[in-house]
Amino acid sequence: MKLFQLTGSKASRVVYIALLSITCLLIFLLLIGTIIGLIRQGNEPLIILGNTNPTEQTGGLNQRVSGGSSLSDDIRIYTEIGRLRVPLANSSILILSIVFPYSASDIAFTEELAARVIDFRILATDYFQSLPPQALIQIDEDTAKKELLRMFNSALRLGSVETIYFEDLLMIDSSF
Repeated sequence: MKLFQLTGSKASRVVYIALLSITCLLIFLLLIGTIIGLIRQGNEPLIILGNTNPTEQTGGLNQRVSGGSSLSDDIRIYTEIGRLRVPLANSSILILSIVFPYSASDIAFTEELAARVIDFRILATDYFQSLPPQALIQIDEDTAKKELLRMFNSALRLGSVETIYFEDLLMIDSSF
């Protein structure tokens, strides 16, 4: 019973020692983590949380492309072009999202892609606005993708895009 009946100075001394112990433990853990981080080689994490299947992370893009280079190094999907709303010659509106895979390990190319977002939006908008009204009845996706791919790659200097996907492609007829 006497153990729990501490006087004011003894109680404050126990609290002080407990807080000091916790602080020392936290500093020790921080130092150990810093040392491990500095010594450890590579980019592999010590603890992996979540999905560890690289095929699912890249949407199944781990395949070989022309030239034999593997896309498994650090493939990401470029979505910065965003959703475009393009007024067309037949008074319809085309809603479109263009995405494509790129290697994030190529820093210079990644920076160029970021700098060309507005160019990509303008190129895509101009392409679809230039289509004649009879071609807008049924848009040929393959032709549009090939033409946009050619236009995007002509704007790029530090790399090239291998393929383009339309995430959204919706025509809103405004004749109603």
